[in-house]
Amino acid sequence: MKPKTLFIFSFFFVLVACAPQAELVKTKSEMSGLREDEKTTNARVQELQKRVDTLEANTRDTGDVQRVMADYGAKTDQITTDMQILQGKLEENNFRMQELSQKLDDENFKISELSARVDELEARIKTFATGTSGVTTGPSGTLDKDKKSAPKAVEPSEAYRQAMNDFNSGNFDLALAGFQNYLVLFPETSQADKARYWEGECYYAKKDFPKAIDAFSKVIKTYPKSDKAAGAKLKIGYSYLNEKNTAKAKEYLNKVVKEHPGTKEAQLAKEKLLKIGK
Repeated sequence: MKPKTLFIFSFFFVLVACAPQAELVKTKSEMSGLREDEKTTNARVQELQKRVDTLEANTRDTGDVQRVMADYGAKTDQITTDMQILQGKLEENNFRMQELSQKLDDENFKISELSARVDELEARIKTFATGTSGVTTGPSGTLDKDKKSAPKAVEPSEAYRQAMNDFNSGNFDLALAGFQNYLVLFPETSQADKARYWEGECYYAKKDFPKAIDAFSKVIKTYPKSDKAAGAKLKIGYSYLNEKNTAKAKEYLNKVVKEHPGTKEAQLAKEKLLKIGK
């Protein structure tokens, strides 16, 4: 193969790499916009909560209770409606953010793969140009292709999706292997905290509570700000209950209530604490 031809191939790979790079920039821009929307929505929720607090304070301080209560009821109904709308918007926003995060993971993976291919091709060009031994050519002087094509690499989102499908189907051993493989291949992606959490859920489903506690503890330690942190603490509490360690169970259930107020995990922790006695 002529050096000129190899150069053309190399140039082609570089051009192909530009496509996911452009998509990456676009996705980051979308995520930035969603983050701004989330900040605005959270500020609005806080403002509404302050209004509720003010109304409650006025109700306590006034003598005309009946009139104020009627006014309070009307206003709180409207505020509740507004907060429900905002909560729905936040949930939709979070779902979209998760989708974009997975898309970013995939785009970064594609760029990494293409860069590796370009580096490999450039190395071959250099080897061919210097006449270094070890590169075999075919009858026409072209570089021999591998006898077997390398298996197509699975993108992060697909690997995560496959593991989740296995979990949802009750194939916990297969799901466990999938999540652990994900953590080995993609330890820095946006879904790594969730993969670690679901690793814990796999062990929990298999009733291997010590390993479940270990996996959930890694979520808390490695990803303290993850939206799975509350669930991890809750499941550690449940795991300790299954291990008949009531003291440790109460410790973690109370952590959920104290550190994650207003969440569904906190509500579940409260219910469990009532059953076992605080």
